[in-house]
Parts: sequence; C-alpha cells; structure tokens
Amino acid sequence: MKPSRRTFLASAAAPAVAISAIESQAAESRVNLIREENAKPGTTDWQLTRVRINQGKYRTSLVEGYVSHQSIRAGETLTFFVSTEPARRFTIDLYRLGYYGGKGGRHLTSLGPFDGAAQPTPEMNPQNRLRECRWESSASLVIPEDWISGAYLGKLTTIPESPDEPYWQSYVFFVVRDDRKADIVFQTSDNTAQAYNRWPVNESLYTDPRGSHAPGVSVSFDRPYGLYVQIFENPLSIGSGEFLLWEFPLAFWLEREGYDVTYLSNSDILSAGSIERGKVFLSVGHDEYWDVRQYNRVESAIAGGVNVLWLCGNAVFIDSPFTPASDGRPNRILTRRGCFGELRQDEIAQYASLFDKLQGTAPDERGIMGVRSVVPFNGGGDWTCRNPSHWIFEGTGMKEGESIPGLVGWEHHGEPDPAIAGLEVLAEGPVWAGGTQKGQYTAVIFPGPKGNFVFNASTIFWSQGLSLPPGHWIPWSHWSRPHGPDARVQRITKNLLDRALG
Repeated sequence: MKPSRRTFLASAAAPAVAISAIESQAAESRVNLIREENAKPGTTDWQLTRVRINQGKYRTSLVEGYVSHQSIRAGETLTFFVSTEPARRFTIDLYRLGYYGGKGGRHLTSLGPFDGAAQPTPEMNPQNRLRECRWESSASLVIPEDWISGAYLGKLTTIPESPDEPYWQSYVFFVVRDDRKADIVFQTSDNTAQAYNRWPVNESLYTDPRGSHAPGVSVSFDRPYGLYVQIFENPLSIGSGEFLLWEFPLAFWLEREGYDVTYLSNSDILSAGSIERGKVFLSVGHDEYWDVRQYNRVESAIAGGVNVLWLCGNAVFIDSPFTPASDGRPNRILTRRGCFGELRQDEIAQYASLFDKLQGTAPDERGIMGVRSVVPFNGGGDWTCRNPSHWIFEGTGMKEGESIPGLVGWEHHGEPDPAIAGLEVLAEGPVWAGGTQKGQYTAVIFPGPKGNFVFNASTIFWSQGLSLPPGHWIPWSHWSRPHGPDARVQRITKNLLDRALG
C-alpha cells in the first residue's frame, strides 16, 4: 500500500549522512559570502527621514512608486515606476538590508536625478476591486553581478525647487535572488503585505462591501505600498510592505551571526528546486496568503528532507492563487479563493460576519505546519515552556511553566494535528483577543521522513525576540507587547538551526 502523505512525513527519521570534506569547504565558502558582505561599510541612511501621508489614510502622492518584479536575479533588468505630485525631480538610493556592523544596511548606488510627474491613479475594476497601475517607466537598472541575494530598498527622494520647500521620501522594495545551494532559504511574506495594502484609497483584500473575507477579490503588485494598516502606523512601512516590521529582525540576526542565507519572495517557491537547494526553509512573520502550489512545494521539500521553521503566525491560511499582470508578467496578481483546511462550524458561528463566505478550498495547513490558525485568531500572550527537556530548550535554562513575556501575537497557531506521528508540544498557553477574550496557541515540532524536522513557533512576533535593528518599532497589539531581544529566543533559534544544519 502506498503510504499516505502524513504517514510519509511523520515516518521515522533516517540516519544522517556525514558530509564530505569537499562539501564542508563549500559550505564554509557560502557562509563567507554573507560574512564578507556584512564586513563592508554600513549606514543607517537607508531609513526614511521625511514622510507624509497627504491623501486619505494610507497614501503619499508626494513621491511613491513600485518596481517590475517581486524578486530579480543579477543580470536582469529592474524597472522603477515613480509618481510625484506636484511634479518634482527625484533620486533613487539603493540599499541592501543586513547587519553591517549594526547599521542595518549598505548603500549600493544612487540613480538620477530624474524628472518626476504625477502618474494616473488606476480605476477600480468593479468585478474584483483590482487597482492595477500601468505607469510610465521612470528608470531601470541591470542588477549588478556582485549584488548578492537579499532584501533591497530603493529610497525615493524628491528634490525641492527652492530652499523654502522640504523634500519627501518613500520606498520601493524588492528581493535579489539567486539559484545557489545555501544552508537557509528565507522566504519574504510579500503576498500578505500586498493583500493588506490599501493603496490608493481603501483597496485591500479586506475592503469588499460583501465582507472582509469575500472570495474573488484581487490585488496587484503593480502599485505602491501604502502606510501599514494594522496595529500601528509605522512610517517605515511606506513603500516597503511588511518586511521591516516583522521579518527584518530575523534577517538582521541571521546575518549578524554569519549564517549562509539566501532570500526569495513568496512567488519564487513555485519554481522547482527553489526550496530543495537549502537545508532549512524559513517562513517568517505574517505569512497568511499562499497559492496552493506553494503548499505543494513545501510538502515535497519536507518529504525530500528539508527542515522547515515556521517562525510566524496565521500562516498558510488564505488560498490565493497567482495570475499574470495585464501585460503578461507572471505572478503579479493575487485573488482570494477560499482558505486552507476547513473552518469549524463553531468558528463560523463565532465570526459569522468574517467567515460566512470563506470556504475551505485547499488542503489542511496542518499537513505541513502541524498546527493551524484558530479562533480567536489574534490576541496577545506569553510564550510558555511545556517541554523543558526537549533539545530546543538546551542552554536556555527554561523550566516547565516559565514564560517569555508578550512573545505571542498578534496572530498565532494552535490545535495540533493528532494524525501526525511524533508531534510534540513545546509551548502553549492562553492568548487574549481584545485583551479579554481567551484563546489558545500551541507551538510544536514533528519529525520528517529523512532525519529532518518541522518546527512551528506559532507567533508572528517570534523575530521580535531576536534583534532590534535601527529604526525598529516593538509592536503593541491587543494590549500586549513583546519585550524585544531575548537570550532564550536567540538560543532556541540557534539550537534549531544548529540541529538542522549539523
């Protein structure tokens, strides 16, 4: 009999094969790529200085833009689409984000100045509420061969026409990817950032008059990122989506520690080998919106021996297939179809106004995560140890019932899958939605079929315990907040990576 997917994923771990001396040298060379990059001079000037929301609640029309690709390889051409209203000349400064001696970024090049002008706000398609910009190109750049994989910012800055006029700024965000073998594959959660993006007026996947989870609603990557709409109004989100809010503390810490890490966007994992070339795959922060093909790719990677760390919450929840842009570029539009798994009837009843139109259209996310989004699906809580003898807690000193304050939020996972053999609960406890409504989160680990494992931290806030990069804001949600870098979170993450890479 052919084994079922879950039986296969949960089968006994096979003995690990020792890597050869040649492979060890290659691995050290890859590590040096990140270490050598972060030894270069850094700067804190990647941060925005002057930003202003001047239209509605989320938009700056003073200077705003988007780029032609979520991610791009060295040697390919990235196109910038920028609008300035009133018309102003502008520059683009490009930075790679990393550790860089604690500065957080490295300045790579300056482009311009360019002549800017107001570009048209696209009409909304009444059928799916899509706003797709078709702006004129403002600038382009062939990505240099020595730009290594990473998260990149383009800082747009207007040039005043007189000393009596201020300058204004915003970002564009993109990933430079590669195809090399690496220890760690870091996936950015840009699908979710675009799903919540309300640029220009109020057009996210949550603003349909039929309900916040209505199917058939679409968003395009061909539009600027407006001001972040949840929890707090962080000015560094203008043009950068959610990367700086939830993902950068992990990238900053990984590069500080010299881990061999390569980056890709959500859409990149559709490609064969994109995950399998790494020993560890990371889902980070708020990774809610997935194409089913992403699920299939991760399922296959786990079966093939890749270790997966879900350092996130509310992940793999909304079934949102990619479609091409109007000009044919692939994977530029997201459309909500339904959700992963089946919502329980008590969940639908409790949140009828949210979920009455949200039907299960994709596999149970627990098949690759071990846990799922549960109702109440948001809130705040403490991350409480329930299995102190487990190897992930080695060196932390944590005891049964000891908590890391505020580490759970603002969304989480729970309800472990009883069908997964070998699944262990590592941490669990209450969360409080709205400060008073009690829920439950559960963090788990389970074995894969080839000596690999899957870990789920079950909180969006995990990376808040790893580092505090320049400009970073510690979040506050549901009357609860994490405390920032914590030696226990750092050691648990190190234990996980050491075991996965060993």
